[in-house]
Amino acid sequence: MPRPPERESAFRISVVIPHLNQAEALDRCLASLAENSRRADEIIVVDNGSVRLPEAVCARYPGVRLAREDTPGPGPARNTGVAMASGDVLAFIDADCIAAPDWIETLADSFARDASAQVLGGAVLVAPADPGRPTALEAYEMVYSYRMDRYLRERGFTGAGNMALRRSVWQTVGPFGGIATAEDMEWCHRALALGISIVHVPQMRVWHPARPGMAELFAKSSRISAQGWTVARGSLRGRAFFAARALAMPLMPLAELPRLVRTRRLRGLRPRLLAFSVLCRLRFQRAGVMLWLLAGGDGTRLSGSWNR
Repeated sequence: MPRPPERESAFRISVVIPHLNQAEALDRCLASLAENSRRADEIIVVDNGSVRLPEAVCARYPGVRLAREDTPGPGPARNTGVAMASGDVLAFIDADCIAAPDWIETLADSFARDASAQVLGGAVLVAPADPGRPTALEAYEMVYSYRMDRYLRERGFTGAGNMALRRSVWQTVGPFGGIATAEDMEWCHRALALGISIVHVPQMRVWHPARPGMAELFAKSSRISAQGWTVARGSLRGRAFFAARALAMPLMPLAELPRLVRTRRLRGLRPRLLAFSVLCRLRFQRAGVMLWLLAGGDGTRLSGSWNR
């Protein structure tokens, strides 16, 4: 006989939030969780070395616990939160994200309806300040950032900024890696290698603001390049592929023109042109960084930072 669905209310859900110097964003995140149709059983904020601990923010929300993790990186911060958590389900959201009103209910219902569900990855949507007239950065990120469905389908991972899993999965896979790795990608790859399934749940939504300036996008691009170089430099084949990709990088925006034309995330010609201009700047910048790494640049200078 088929196994009956578990009761959603039977789950004890722990939400873990890594935080670093984002007190205002954390306030918005906690407010969105407090307004959810189902409340979390516990919320654990783990500060990762902020100039000032967000004690006042956390104190505004009953039941929120604040911890510290001095080892740099969102991975170690999440690990500390999990070590403190008591839930059957571990849910992760980033401090600068806003949860949909049914975020907790959706992930709980997904586990309840499917007893075989192990890891859920949700949708991360970019919220422009003025939906009718997005800035260049907003237009770019609305098309290219946080495409969790595509990441899972093509690259085998989902972002830990909107992820939920059963505690038994955590006990099997183990903790997230440190700041020198793409910690959510590396964790998902370990899970898949162990036969653990990861399912994209588009109804499990959070909103993320666009980055405030190109410097943040450049920093993320550089960090990704450095993390890729850490893997590639271990073999001749890896270094050759990395070099070929660096040389091809300036031409890659041309291949994206069909997607920009077809996308339904932007309306009109203006935001499409703005998004293309940002894409070109990023690809040229990444090509330069990759060539610098190939020439002996120190990648730890690029990968060893998180919101610092």
